[in-house]
Amino acid sequence: MSTHKMATPDGGLFKPGSTLRHVKTGGFYKVVLLANIEASLEPAYVYESMQSHDFWIRPQLEMEDGRFEIISE
Repeated sequence: MSTHKMATPDGGLFKPGSTLRHVKTGGFYKVVLLANIEASLEPAYVYESMQSHDFWIRPQLEMEDGRFEIISE
């Protein structure tokens, strides 16, 4: 049984529509929503690169560990 609580789309530190900057690379990203990884139910962000328009998924704990900073909400 999973120990993770199901995510709500705007339940994380970063809200949908927020613009983030990756501290190490300087890349800019837009948060799409907070979802769940199917296999583990771990909350994860879906976010879009503002440079390439590729979509990415990263666990909530990694997104909120200081590697991203909010530019605008």
